Amino acid sequence: MDIAQKILSKHQEETLLSILEKRFKTHINRHKDIRWEDVEKKLRNNPEKFWSISEMEKTGGEPDVIGYDKNSGELIFCDCSEESPKGRRSLCYDRRAWESRKENKPAGNALDMAKSMGIDILTEQEYRELQKLGSFDQKTSSWIKTPDRIRELGGALFCDRRYDTVFVYHNSAESYYASRGFRGIVRIK
Repeated sequence: MDIAQKILSKHQEETLLSILEKRFKTHINRHKDIRWEDVEKKLRNNPEKFWSISEMEKTGGEPDVIGYDKNSGELIFCDCSEESPKGRRSLCYDRRAWESRKENKPAGNALDMAKSMGIDILTEQEYRELQKLGSFDQKTSSWIKTPDRIRELGGALFCDRRYDTVFVYHNSAESYYASRGFRGIVRIK
């Protein structure tokens, strides 16, 4: 997809801004020291990132600002849907896992989908930080960035929240379930 296709129309921009502003103001605990006006300005000045956030919204992620990196000057958007985004479930971990399946291949894989959306899959640390802002994935689970040494052995990691505790699990990277998806993060300078 070329850059021209990754830019929202004015109508799409305004519609998404309205959704994001409402969510931003509803969940102020996620970003106490950040002003909506600053968020809107950064979004308008970064059309490709704005497009990525639109993709997060389209797939059910309910993206919201969860922080500001003072060192880099970046706003951090993350999927804040209560459960793993519906439009990003039933995926194995990566392309290698998808290609290795001989039968019952899923529609795709988490890492390629994230890349096509212009987002990064959450690391374990980012997932744990998100969980400090609410209770997410109480019925679903989400793939997380897997260390190379685990992936080289055929595994992949995922997380969920049960019993008011965040758990990290392992599975074969080829596995996929209707209740497992992935959450993404976008940083905007």
